[in-house]
Amino acid sequence: MAATSVVSEFYRGKTVFLTGGTGFMGKALVEKLLRCTEVECIYLLIRPKRGSGTDERLKDLMDSQLFDNLRVNAPSQLDRVKAMEGDINLDNLGLDQNNQQKLANEVHIVFHSAATVRFDEDLSKAIPMNVIAVQSVLRLARTMNKLEALVHVSTAYANCDKPHIDEKIYPDPGNPHKIIEMSKSMDVKELDSESFTKKLI
Repeated sequence: MAATSVVSEFYRGKTVFLTGGTGFMGKALVEKLLRCTEVECIYLLIRPKRGSGTDERLKDLMDSQLFDNLRVNAPSQLDRVKAMEGDINLDNLGLDQNNQQKLANEVHIVFHSAATVRFDEDLSKAIPMNVIAVQSVLRLARTMNKLEALVHVSTAYANCDKPHIDEKIYPDPGNPHKIIEMSKSMDVKELDSESFTKKLI
């Protein structure tokens, strides 16, 4: 099942925590980790949605066609995926104390893949999901005793205002801390107005 390589060896026996695991990129990552590595466990942060609980959403995910190959060739791999109820819009990612402690004690690798990917999202939603949630993930990661890697999955469309994009870290267009404070104190209608969005972005 898992080919011997530097990458597969890195994941052998490791525990992964993943946000955004039910999204397009997250699903593909879960399947790849299960198919190509001997990862010990993958904890997925999943929020209840439209009347479906966390465990039900995990079952729907694992029953999807993407995992057909694993179901046939390595069904026990699917048991390595565990749901943790949470929400990136809540304090501490909505994790209860027990789950926070479990992650702190067990996790080696974090993938933060949860975000709103709408280019025209209201700032009142985009800032909590795409800025504040990153802070929450970083805070949680700092408590992890075995942490070896934290990967932030971002959009391919960053810096789209530039004709050529180099492989480098570009300076922030604004101070993220000030943007967060502003988003908490401003009237939502004003924050979400087209004129203010243009001014900020």
